[in-house]
Amino acid sequence: MVPTSAVILEMNSITKEFPGVKALSEVSLQVKANEIHAICGENGAGKSTLMKVLSGVYPYGTYTGDIVYQGNICQFKDIRASEAAGIVIIHQELALIPELSIMENIFLGNEPTRFGVINWREARRRTIELLARVGLADDPDTPVKEIGVGKQQLVEIAKALNKSVKLLILDEPTAALNESDSAHLLDLIRGLKSKGISSIMISHKLNEIEAVADAITIIRDGKTVETLDVAADGVDEDRIIKGMVGRTLESRFPDHTPTIGEVFFEVKNWTVAHPQIADRLVCKGSNFNVRRGEIVGFAGLMGAGRTELARSVFGRSYGKYLSGQIIKDGKEVQLRTVSQAINAGLGYVTEDRKTLGLNLLDDIKATTVSAALKKITHNMVINDDEEYNVAEDYRKQLRTKAPNVDEGVGKLSGGNQQKVVLAKWMFTDPDLLILDEPTRGIDVGAKYEIYGIIQKLADAGKGVIVISSELPELLGLSDRIYTIFEGAITGVLNKDEASQESLMKLMTAAKKSA
Repeated sequence: MVPTSAVILEMNSITKEFPGVKALSEVSLQVKANEIHAICGENGAGKSTLMKVLSGVYPYGTYTGDIVYQGNICQFKDIRASEAAGIVIIHQELALIPELSIMENIFLGNEPTRFGVINWREARRRTIELLARVGLADDPDTPVKEIGVGKQQLVEIAKALNKSVKLLILDEPTAALNESDSAHLLDLIRGLKSKGISSIMISHKLNEIEAVADAITIIRDGKTVETLDVAADGVDEDRIIKGMVGRTLESRFPDHTPTIGEVFFEVKNWTVAHPQIADRLVCKGSNFNVRRGEIVGFAGLMGAGRTELARSVFGRSYGKYLSGQIIKDGKEVQLRTVSQAINAGLGYVTEDRKTLGLNLLDDIKATTVSAALKKITHNMVINDDEEYNVAEDYRKQLRTKAPNVDEGVGKLSGGNQQKVVLAKWMFTDPDLLILDEPTRGIDVGAKYEIYGIIQKLADAGKGVIVISSELPELLGLSDRIYTIFEGAITGVLNKDEASQESLMKLMTAAKKSA
């Protein structure tokens, strides 16, 4: 085994440019053997780009600088070359094929063969062993689409272990996980360290970084700021934030004094069935309301039905509607389609921005106006100048990091993609904006900006619903918080009476208490 004091990886003076943008400028990084090394930085700082250079996604010749791995200068031509050396990257968007089984995904492109034919018996045996190593007992033949995101992350790690990984790169591994799945994954990473596997972890969840990392390298604006020894330097979240944003962040939330008006939006006895399983209810007689100028939070464990409720209300875009009323401004409205919901003054920022919120082939300007084309259309023709000006105004207003609005949204960092999705729905000028996990995978600086945007919308007399898996976020942002358990609303608490403990009690309550 390599001594723990030995350096397994050095990245020296890495510079990577795209047309019009220098993504990395002389970035250096050093990772020790048997170490969990975190990389922190704001969205667009260059973290993922650096890891794509290391893993061969951006091959040798497309960047300058040296990669020294296990004492040798490496010139990876593609991702297969880095994997052959023992470097495996797990991207934030998991590279699993939903229709294939767990076993097929683990061995895809790396199948065990006998006499030129895939040896499925051997694949099954090894799959069971690999799943046991990551703490899964699922049937190897289970389709990946039938297991949760937390288990999918573990399948990705099992896939990496099958490739004899020595250095595991995890890009936002817990962004889509609940607390228990996140804790299990972090324990697994610690366990891999004890078995001689080093890890590089990119995450915006600073409490997790503080808990699990041995060292932290901070990148800002494509440059290395510093590397911190967690134990020796007494690192805490405030210290990490200062390195990331270049200043001390006095508060995680902007100061805000709400001006709350009358109830203008009500949902009554809302009942919706699962889209494929008719006898399974995903919303069970739900009742809630929103006042003008109010930020209303929705809390619940993963799978509680928060997103299902929001999507079903937003033009019945999820599930099979069974019964219930939507009342807006004192009148019942029928929102049977997304178009009807938009025309009635609703907007919905989905939790899955890459699949449901964006067309990754579009540019910023096309995306910004896409939900309200009629506002810039004259005689059935889009006014290109208006499209550009609208998108540019929102780019400046939301401080979206992009060279111009002709940039493809697929090239933006996660935080900047989220700002484009927000701009799209802000342009519709909704009376009620539903935000589903609005800050998932976003750094603390960008979170602060988005919180400010949400508060300004409320100050303009809009109603805002925020769904979040992060209870501190809901507590810091919301004026009232509803809780959901197994498709039923179990309670509602005002800001001054809500705490993590009181919310968790209601989030795990089987009976309605309010």
